[in-house]
Amino acid sequence: MQFRTPIDIAPYDFKIDYTTPGLLVGSCFADRIGMRMQTFKFPVTTNPCGVMYNPYSVAHCIEMLEDGTARTQDELQTDGERWFSFDFHGSLAARTPEEAISKINQAIQIGHEALTRADYLVLTFGTAWIYEIRKTGLPVANCHKMPASTFARRRLSVTEIVDRLAPLIDRLSERRHVILTVSPIRHLSDGLQENQLSKAVLRVAIDELTRLNPRTVYFPAYEIMNDDLRDYRFYAADMTHPSEMAADYIWELFSKTVFDGQTQATMAEVNRIVTAVAHRPFDPTSPSHRKFKQAMYRATATLSERHPEIDLSAELKYFAS
Repeated sequence: MQFRTPIDIAPYDFKIDYTTPGLLVGSCFADRIGMRMQTFKFPVTTNPCGVMYNPYSVAHCIEMLEDGTARTQDELQTDGERWFSFDFHGSLAARTPEEAISKINQAIQIGHEALTRADYLVLTFGTAWIYEIRKTGLPVANCHKMPASTFARRRLSVTEIVDRLAPLIDRLSERRHVILTVSPIRHLSDGLQENQLSKAVLRVAIDELTRLNPRTVYFPAYEIMNDDLRDYRFYAADMTHPSEMAADYIWELFSKTVFDGQTQATMAEVNRIVTAVAHRPFDPTSPSHRKFKQAMYRATATLSERHPEIDLSAELKYFAS
């Protein structure tokens, strides 16, 4: 008897390995995937503009990174305590305009370099709802807790999303593969009905985008969470984000989809080294721990020689200390 409905993910015509740099942009689901890839030492950059939830803001972020032009202080806003830009996440805000614009321009530089190098992009959309500044009609990436009267809230249509993203993806995919996902994280502040409608709009828009561009594929993170796992026990305590167990499962399926067997074997070796670094012994000066570090140094050095593209310098330094 089958008590689950596992998702059948068609194989992609490309694979990611340790020689393929990537850029991930979008919701906090992109952050979670990016952090796991960074833990396994993949050359990835995640959300240089900060977390972005709606497709318009993701597109605008990519365009800013493509252009690479520094922003100026006259573009900033303030709530009286912090300076920020509506185009960037609150993590790039600061108490002075000089500090805020410095953080923003550093992020643009990092993102511009990452996009230039990237062989693939992962774009994750969280919601089709957007907030537009009433005075200008411009959508914002983050409201920065400004008064609700500052914004008009509306839901993007499938046509709007496709028209906004299709030309950008066509340009980006000339030498890159693009992976699109719908974040499985629920936006309960929108209301359950509105959240479901929003996710449906995103899913239909992505389906159209993948039909229009053969170098664009879909990873079904949303379906894995809602149709494969399909149980409240797989949500964290906030009933919004996937639990660690669910995140591990989605990551496992993502790994099987985008990494070949050799890369997964290398990941296992990297994981052993990273886990060893995180280990905290009862007695760091004991002979047994010294032997452990010597053995791990040899294993790390061997892996580094076989895969010079993987940066294990910090781990080598730790085991040599």
